[in-house]
Amino acid sequence: MASNEHSHPLFARYYAWACPRMEKVGYGARRAQLLAGIGGRVLEVGAGNGMNFGHYPPEVVAVLAVEPEPHLRALAEARATEASVPVEVVAGTADDLPAAAGSFDAVVVSLVLCSVADVPAALAEMRRVLKPGGELRFFEHVRASTPGLARVQRVLDATIWPAVGAGCHAHRDTRRAIEAAGFTITDLAELRIPETGIPSPTSPHILGTATVTGQRVAG
Repeated sequence: MASNEHSHPLFARYYAWACPRMEKVGYGARRAQLLAGIGGRVLEVGAGNGMNFGHYPPEVVAVLAVEPEPHLRALAEARATEASVPVEVVAGTADDLPAAAGSFDAVVVSLVLCSVADVPAALAEMRRVLKPGGELRFFEHVRASTPGLARVQRVLDATIWPAVGAGCHAHRDTRRAIEAAGFTITDLAELRIPETGIPSPTSPHILGTATVTGQRVAG
């Protein structure tokens, strides 16, 4: 059986240090936008250190937050005690979610699909655990639309980027992957974060909502 933990101690500590700075340059506002209007039972995939927890509205009755990295999971557990909605933090991976089929009203994934090893398998799991009519809320950095930046992303992905970023890939076409997994995107915003200055390899983002196309995958 595959491990439900992936340890990246150096990256985890850097990410936790960087998060407050990231929130100030636009991520905090976008997390609030991502979760606006969400309700019911929510499964959050790759919860990291729990930066989304403070943005869940009162219509959410429970959050199951799945995080494979031990240091980040411990930070998320501490942050969960301060959340205004019930949050349970557990070990787990995106391609093997610890949840029954059709058991959640919404799945949330933010800044995660860039780094999972098998994107189609992860999205299939997210689809599996959703109730009929449930929503996938996503906020991810993605492949650039401009040729120059996209070329930089490809070079980085083929060299140092995954190694220094705990498996992160800058050049993934996440929108197409979501649609290929059987979701219909019903709302989409294309963003650049930060919004000013020279674009970084991870500055192009998408934020939106998708629903399941056709019959839900059995599981």
